Amino acid sequence: MSDGPLLLTIIAGYLGAGKTTLVNQLLRHANGTRYAVMVNEFGSLPIDEDLIEAEGDDLITLAGGCVCCSYGDDLMMAMAQMRDLEPRPDHILLEASGVALPGNIAAAISLFGNDIEVLGIVLLADAEVLSDQLANPYLSDTVTRQLAAADLAVLTKVDLATPDQMQRARQIVADHAPNAAVIESEGADLTQSILLLSRQDTQQTFGTDHTPHHIHLVTETLPMADAVDAESFADQLALNPEVVRAKGHLTNSSDGRLMTLQLVGRRYSVYPAAAYVKQGLVIIKTNGH
Repeated sequence: MSDGPLLLTIIAGYLGAGKTTLVNQLLRHANGTRYAVMVNEFGSLPIDEDLIEAEGDDLITLAGGCVCCSYGDDLMMAMAQMRDLEPRPDHILLEASGVALPGNIAAAISLFGNDIEVLGIVLLADAEVLSDQLANPYLSDTVTRQLAAADLAVLTKVDLATPDQMQRARQIVADHAPNAAVIESEGADLTQSILLLSRQDTQQTFGTDHTPHHIHLVTETLPMADAVDAESFADQLALNPEVVRAKGHLTNSSDGRLMTLQLVGRRYSVYPAAAYVKQGLVIIKTNGH
């Protein structure tokens, strides 16, 4: 396995800004780079069909040794899976959902400490509709918070915007992303140079100062071959201050039923598992403080 942290770029922006186009463009011109693409759900990122080689339950195998992973509501578990992939990816592209706040995503990823390095947040904004989005009381808060997290702000679809729309879009970016570099793009003409951004070049933060950067997370996989009291086992995990996340399936000793265990922090749930699941448990815990 290669030394050093996995490099990750967050690609964000409101619905319709062009994130899918950008990701497909980067995959099509990977030039030997082995990308791991993370999406909220596979349906939210229609990878070009000619780039897909095989589809599985959790991973889509793409051309050139790239993969696509769906993280759903469980970013931490998917990130651990990306970190442990063999062969190791060269770069992770995380495509955030259209309503996600990329600063919060970066804050969560920072829990992995030196294992994963966020190079930057690339924020795509549709120049034609950006001013309308900020005028919409239902959208403005999300859009402005997305812009505030940007290391690179990309104004897309500038060929469709009127001069007045372009002027307003540029002013919005200047007001709400003052520390971001800015690119204007007519279409899928962005190059891989956007991935070379470093957070050290900006004054942006992850939006939180509560998580020490020296926290390191480790992943432990337990086969759970023996039956246990599922509720008591989950309760003991929840009491362990080092455990931050656990997910898996185990046999309940009282009735022999296969149960699913989900734990986040001190909260957990135990419920009957689906018939097709495989027994075993993955635990993410801190290692050092």
